[in-house]
Amino acid sequence: MAAHAGLSTHVLDTARGRPAQGVRVELWRIQGEERRKLTAAITNADGRTDAPLIERGSLQGGTYELTFDVADYFSDFDAAADPPFLDVVTLRFTVGDPDAHYHVPLVMTPWSYSTYRGS
Repeated sequence: MAAHAGLSTHVLDTARGRPAQGVRVELWRIQGEERRKLTAAITNADGRTDAPLIERGSLQGGTYELTFDVADYFSDFDAAADPPFLDVVTLRFTVGDPDAHYHVPLVMTPWSYSTYRGS
């Protein structure tokens, strides 16, 4: 499925060494001062959304944001800080080639995160 997506994501919990199931993800389109929500999803057992966030052929060039509800996900993790150090992780990125596949994963712990443009 992801190989056919215009935009997909994947969330990995490196503190527990597993995919992050149950993370709320929102996708926003940024145009100037306007911020418009395109979709929301919850990650499945593999840490992915059940469907692409944007299907191939529907992706447009421009700026997007992915937001991940990290605090809610780690609320049952005993080693996490109370209150949580990370709340909502926001990744702002630019699509330069709307015909390409964009995979934007989040690799996270309760205290840190990283991302990259995946395949």
